[in-house]
Amino acid sequence: MNNVLFSRNRRTRRLVFVPEAAREQIFFQGNKKMTNRFVKAAVAAVFCAAAAASFADEIHVAVAANFTAPAKELAPVFEAKTGHKVILSFGSTGMFYGQIKNGATYDVLLAADAKTPKKAVTEGYGVASSVFTYAVGKLVFWSSDAGKIKDGAKLLETADFNKCAVAHPKLAPYGLAAYETLNHMKVFEKVQPKFVEGDNIGKTFQFVKTGNADVGFVALSQVYKNGKMTSGSGWVIPADYYGKIRQDAVLLKNGKSLKAAAEFLQFLKGGEAAKVKTAYGYGTN
Repeated sequence: MNNVLFSRNRRTRRLVFVPEAAREQIFFQGNKKMTNRFVKAAVAAVFCAAAAASFADEIHVAVAANFTAPAKELAPVFEAKTGHKVILSFGSTGMFYGQIKNGATYDVLLAADAKTPKKAVTEGYGVASSVFTYAVGKLVFWSSDAGKIKDGAKLLETADFNKCAVAHPKLAPYGLAAYETLNHMKVFEKVQPKFVEGDNIGKTFQFVKTGNADVGFVALSQVYKNGKMTSGSGWVIPADYYGKIRQDAVLLKNGKSLKAAAEFLQFLKGGEAAKVKTAYGYGTN
């Protein structure tokens, strides 16, 4: 019984047995055209995938810590548009530049400042014509406590807090901006004894987020999206209290031959990327 198929005779309307060999022949003849179409479609798909893969690149991008959230949002969009693969690394610009000088194979650097990309070009690690400002950073005085900062200026003037996290001014542009802000407000001497210092803005943010410091100066992009704070409370520092935080990008020599690297930088200049950067509080010029 396992080797036969029940089939209805059209004349007698009775069920008859069909041997397995005959069943396979019937199936083959009935589905020959469908099978041929399926094979052709499968072969075409394989060739298309192979062709697409042959034009796709994988690029390694070193990203300043403050640009973590926007970069994570932008990379998949770029990958979907181009088929290229983007591998992101996050950290301090100074750390990345040290790695680049020691042979790290990054293709693009998205710095937290303007001087490092310029230095990369001067010292032979970057492509001069590729440098541009991809974002302008903004500084915020922030606490993870939603009720802590109601009047930021007054809180800084009274220094009514235990610890204030600040990035090192010689290592991080947001740290320098914090120093400039406090000097502009003439409260540096009062606040400085309460400093908890991080060597980059990522660590500085963690100090405040975890409560090791009850307040701190961080990048607006770390705590803001679509017009409001994503957590805690804060005061966005007026732009004229500190020097402009220009964040420049540069194509590195390692990525000079990769089409994807140049395309990624071009993508960062476009309207789609501008919307994401604006959503996280960055300026564009």
